[in-house]
Amino acid sequence: MIYRSGRPVWTRRLFLGAALAGTVLLGAGAKSGAGEMQERADLASIFQEQNVPGTFVLYDPAADRFTTVNAKRAEQRFIPASTFKIANSLIALETGAVKDENEVIPYGGKPQRMKQWEKDMSMRDAIVISNVPVYQNLARRIGLPAYREWLAKLDYGNRDPGEVVDRFWLDGPLQISAIEQARFAAALGQQKLPVSARSQTIVRDILKLEVKDGRILYAKTGWGGIDGQQQIGLWTGWIDDGGKISAFALNLDIDTVDDARKRQGVGRAILGKLGVY
Repeated sequence: MIYRSGRPVWTRRLFLGAALAGTVLLGAGAKSGAGEMQERADLASIFQEQNVPGTFVLYDPAADRFTTVNAKRAEQRFIPASTFKIANSLIALETGAVKDENEVIPYGGKPQRMKQWEKDMSMRDAIVISNVPVYQNLARRIGLPAYREWLAKLDYGNRDPGEVVDRFWLDGPLQISAIEQARFAAALGQQKLPVSARSQTIVRDILKLEVKDGRILYAKTGWGGIDGQQQIGLWTGWIDDGGKISAFALNLDIDTVDDARKRQGVGRAILGKLGVY
């Protein structure tokens, strides 16, 4: 979804990343502060075939190893849009803004861009359809002081909620890179975030998408941008393969509604090429 006021302005941007065959190994001194960084430039063709500029990161926390497609963009921060519902759900639980994943939260009663958002619902239901007004209601309950505290505790992106409590993940100033998102997803997948085990278990459960060949996929999409600026689509989560966690994050430019449908398609194609799902 585009979480902004006004109508979207679609402007096609060319994919400038070169698709060089083979694998390039980067040093541990990358500005991301990550461990081993391995770039798979050969997989950039998957973005090119769909005519969307973007980046993909796979993180193996056991080896502290990142595999990237378009490494430079992987370090660039963007708004998290609805992928922030992952962290937002954790913060809502930890602060007591909601008692559990089944408590029904009012949406506010006003007309919404999406008719399906015009309903009071629980976090369990709201996260599936990315219900913006429900999570905005939670944000107002949480408040900016608590967000400043928890974004710092979670080391989430630039940690900046700004001054508008119910828009900062949609319009900014909060931003996060694909590398940071993959590391965050890995920590949640391993239940190693600095929050209670209860909150992490609940959020893991509401993010569960599917099971394939014994591997469990947990993930959340996002789509947002500010009027007149480039729209960004995101997909982040992890695969649990018998306790082995492989976390991932994707972001790409969205210039048409059709581009938004490419998020999971591109992501799943790369996960398949990397042999993890």
